[in-house]
Amino acid sequence: MSTPTTNTPAEPTDPRKDSLIEYPSQFPIKVMGVRVEGFVHAITSIAKQFDPSYDASTVELRESKGGNYLGITITITATSREQLDELYRTLSTHPMVKMVL
Repeated sequence: MSTPTTNTPAEPTDPRKDSLIEYPSQFPIKVMGVRVEGFVHAITSIAKQFDPSYDASTVELRESKGGNYLGITITITATSREQLDELYRTLSTHPMVKMVL
């Protein structure tokens, strides 16, 4: 006779424990693209969509050596992994953006 086995359900995982980031936290994101009119405004507008408390005056800009590209650092208040994933997706697919780090 064999002993019946019982499958105990796995404990629900807390997504906050799967992340190295503690939420909420200040989270810098670097965005690079061609230096064109409206690029900074487009990026800060997206930041504001995902973080209503975002302060555009905190943006950091860095031109490339030749002046053709612009690096923009935005620092948002990250509240969840989902928020960050969606923000990265939105920035990465923007036509003015070449790279997001």
